[in-house]
Amino acid sequence: QVQLVESGGGLVQAGGSLRISCAASGRTFSNYAMGWFRQAPGKEREFVSSINWSGRSTYYADSVKGRFTISRDNAKNTMYLQMNSLKPEDTAVYYCAAARTYGSNRRENYDYWGQGTQVTVSS
Repeated sequence: QVQLVESGGGLVQAGGSLRISCAASGRTFSNYAMGWFRQAPGKEREFVSSINWSGRSTYYADSVKGRFTISRDNAKNTMYLQMNSLKPEDTAVYYCAAARTYGSNRRENYDYWGQGTQVTVSS
């Protein structure tokens, strides 16, 4: 089992920045690829970004490419999402997730999920 806890969400103005974190416990964090998903009210949960076990490979949804940066610190068992140039359409609950293999943007390929952190971007 891997337990994931997100933090760092909040309210920010459009154009601002925010960094959210995902702290992992349980099984060895570095054994897992990690991902961020988000879910806005009335919409399906969508893929945002993923990172492989070492942090050397990353992947982004087109909607966030160039604005968001995913990273991880395996010594701290923590993953991050730096979000810059935020837009109102980025408003959502952001979830971190762990997968045994890297390379998927599909929810069903992720085995463990956090409870989410709310990010609200005001216009």
